[in-house]
Amino acid sequence: MMDEFFPATAMPDRDWWANLWPNPENVVRCLGVEPGMVVVDLCCGDGYFTVPLARIVAGRAYGVDIDPAMLEQARIELDRAGAFVRELICADARELPDLLPGTVDYVLIANTFHGIPDKAAMARTVAAVLEPGGRFAIVNWHRLPREHTVVLGKPRGPKTEMRMSPEDVRLVVEPAGFTLERVVELPPYHYGAVFRAIEVIKKGDEL
Repeated sequence: MMDEFFPATAMPDRDWWANLWPNPENVVRCLGVEPGMVVVDLCCGDGYFTVPLARIVAGRAYGVDIDPAMLEQARIELDRAGAFVRELICADARELPDLLPGTVDYVLIANTFHGIPDKAAMARTVAAVLEPGGRFAIVNWHRLPREHTVVLGKPRGPKTEMRMSPEDVRLVVEPAGFTLERVVELPPYHYGAVFRAIEVIKKGDEL
C-alpha cells in the first residue's frame, strides 16, 4: 500500500544519512525551528529529524508516518537520545487534520515530497493544520542527475526524473495558501524550501 503513496522511494540507510548531515539539529535550526513552537515531523521515517526537533521544542512535537516499523525505530532513537514527543502517530499523512488535537506552528517533510503523487493535495492538508503565519518546510534533493549525488561511494537519492527544483515546489505549494519565504541550501545535495501560511480573512471578519 505504501508504494501507492511514495513510488520508487525508500528510507535511506542511517549510515549514509549521517554522512550527508552529521549534525541534523543544525539542519533543523537552519530551517527556522525555534523553542516554543509546536511542530510536526511529517513522514518522519526512523526519526532522524524527529529527535532534534523534539529537543529544540522541548517535546512539543508529533511524528507521523504510515510505516509502524519506521515509527518503532523513531521511538528507539528518541529513547536513546533521552528526547520525547507528544505522540508518534501511525497513519496516512493525508489524514493529518484528523490526527492532531489542534493547529501547529511548523510542519517539516524531508526527502518525501518528491514521491507524493498528489503534491497539491498534501500542501492543502498541511495548510489546514497550520496557524496563520506558520511554516511548512520541504527538504528536497536538488535537481541534479542521480549519478552526481554520490554518498559513501554510490549514487543516492530518488531517480533523476523525480527530483524537483525550488521553483517546481513553489508552483505546487503556493496555491494551497502559502508564500515561499526562503530557500535554504543544505549541502552537499539538498535544499529546504520554507513556506509561510498566508492568513486568509474569512467572510464576515472584514473591518
